[in-house]
Amino acid sequence: MLFKTRNFDDAAIVLQARDLTVSLPETPGNPQVLKSIDVTIRASETVCLVGESGSGKSVTSLAIMGLLPEALKVSTGTIMLQGRDLLPLSQAQMRELRAARVAMIFQEPMTALNPVLRVGDQIMEVMELHTTLTASERRTRALAIMEQVHLPDIERIFRSYPHQLSGGQRQRIMIAMALVLEPVLLIADEPTTALDVTTQTQILRLIDELQQKHGTAVLFITHDMGVVAEIADTVYVMKQGEIVESGAVQTLLRNPQADYTRALLKAVPSLSPRAARAGTGDAVLRVENLNKIYGGGGILKKLPEAHAAKDVSFSLSRGQTLGIVGESGSGKSTVARCIMRLIDPSAGRIMLDGTDIAQLSRSALRPHRQKLQVVFQDPMRSLNPRWTIAESLIEGPLNYGTRRRDALAEAARLMGIVGLPEDALARYPHQFSGGQRQRIAIARAVMMRPDVLVADEAVSALDVSVQAQVLDLLDQLQRDLGIAIVFITHDLRVAAQICDDVMVMQRGAVVEHGPATQVLAAPAHAYTRALIEAAPGRSWDFQNFREMPKVPYAQPA
Repeated sequence: MLFKTRNFDDAAIVLQARDLTVSLPETPGNPQVLKSIDVTIRASETVCLVGESGSGKSVTSLAIMGLLPEALKVSTGTIMLQGRDLLPLSQAQMRELRAARVAMIFQEPMTALNPVLRVGDQIMEVMELHTTLTASERRTRALAIMEQVHLPDIERIFRSYPHQLSGGQRQRIMIAMALVLEPVLLIADEPTTALDVTTQTQILRLIDELQQKHGTAVLFITHDMGVVAEIADTVYVMKQGEIVESGAVQTLLRNPQADYTRALLKAVPSLSPRAARAGTGDAVLRVENLNKIYGGGGILKKLPEAHAAKDVSFSLSRGQTLGIVGESGSGKSTVARCIMRLIDPSAGRIMLDGTDIAQLSRSALRPHRQKLQVVFQDPMRSLNPRWTIAESLIEGPLNYGTRRRDALAEAARLMGIVGLPEDALARYPHQFSGGQRQRIAIARAVMMRPDVLVADEAVSALDVSVQAQVLDLLDQLQRDLGIAIVFITHDLRVAAQICDDVMVMQRGAVVEHGPATQVLAAPAHAYTRALIEAAPGRSWDFQNFREMPKVPYAQPA
């Protein structure tokens, strides 16, 4: 990896925030969410704002956009966009500036795009609000920007609705909407967090390409230090509303001064796989020739078939972790859902403790549910917001005949194991951070004392320090309870840290499967090598603050 070495001292200042303080005026004590922060962004410069959840990164971006929620107020400071202070502007004046002078890409395009409008109409709507172009001219420019963001078959996608596009395509539409009027400042708030590594790499290259073409200044908000190493010119590190360190990316990564910055870097998982642990040899889960085919039905005409899983086979011993990796659409989650019997496999066997559960009826499957538990990517969606944590944790055991008193005692014990106070049982999901909610979701799964735990992207939305804590928790629970884990992830750094074996999937098929030390260190398949090459910051040793020389892959045996 080569760091950017561009000099921006002579470039025009696009955005300058000075002494920016944001507070909660209606809260007792008037607590400050942002504390006198200073940020400068110059033309064609990429500034990365990094820090854990709750550090103030997104509040900074919302303050610049004039989109702070009513509870938050800017109490002091200035935000100068090309010499014009944004803070005194009315909402009508800010609406004129948004998209035209400053634009934003959000983390989840599915929530930012209108689901009932075709994406082409949504791009044209931006121009309709801010230009005097005719409908024909708007359409021509919309198609041109779609071509610039490298969307395939732009005429078809122009007529498509958001749900008909992939995650990477939706994010490209968001970029097209943001850049169609050539703003001077682009704010990107975690735009690649939920994307697989190859799509993430494409999006990062696209933003850089368009930035160079249009001279746009970019404020990139992320918790991924690998992304920072790839794209940043300048880095600002935030903690609890304050900037604790800033500087050129190569200086900050090689010689971090603040203890917090050093801790963030040390929390980044290494791509070097851990040594595999010896299993018991007792295969608690064995999958044989699993297939899942969608489509093929239809009343008036036969629908095309989609082979989401093709002859997938593996076995998993107690106390071991199998990682299933691949891009979006590779079949990872399909395999996980078949194992859990959340969907029915089309063919194949799923042997759980010697019993084939692949074709069992729902009623016959019920006794086996206790042995299989799952942790999803978003715990906020999987926890009932109206139930206390205690009610969520004891629901499963009560359904299987455990006395309420015993279930509550076990829930209290597990709170201590996952690092939460016992009084957390009386609170509700919204009262916890994302990392804490994921710990609660893990505790709920472990309450059932399962033989197999399926973790589907369970840490992908967490910042690096919380991610490290959750991975350590899973490792400790596995050692203590002997649980077998199926770990679905698109993050190869995470797979290297927690998995004993790795199975690589592409378009529903397994292209490589073996010990993590072999698959990740000496990949035999070109697709596996492409995934590893696409990992952001691959050549950087974050724990030791140094760049590693690139070495060729070891030849597979």
